[in-house]
Amino acid sequence: MAKAPSRADLEAYLDDALSEADLARVEQALRESPSLRQILQRIMQERDRGEHSLGAIWRRHRLTCFSREEMSHLLMGIMDEAQSGYFHFHLDVIQCPYCHANWADLQRRRQEPAPVAQQRRDKLFTSSVGTLRRQS
Repeated sequence: MAKAPSRADLEAYLDDALSEADLARVEQALRESPSLRQILQRIMQERDRGEHSLGAIWRRHRLTCFSREEMSHLLMGIMDEAQSGYFHFHLDVIQCPYCHANWADLQRRRQEPAPVAQQRRDKLFTSSVGTLRRQS
């Protein structure tokens, strides 16, 4: 983004699909430009009316993103080579913020000491039991 953000930049901004640096630049431009804020408002109104492009729907529903289960297959070394190659392309080239966050979380959890992981599982189980009791 050299000058004013493009419509695609503003749509990516709304989808939380920008890098931190680009996000900061778009936010700065929005602060400084009333006309840019009007363009952003029009984009938001179009979305509210249901006017969507195929690309916007694809990004919004994250159709190319991997599930946490698929990512764990890569961590365990059981993902096939083609899928692994696409995953790294998705992370390194596309720089999907959702997949980056999930990947970092899975890697961090894999490094957890056993007592910490067990404590997290116990806490999750306890909270789930409480929820199930309230529903019955």
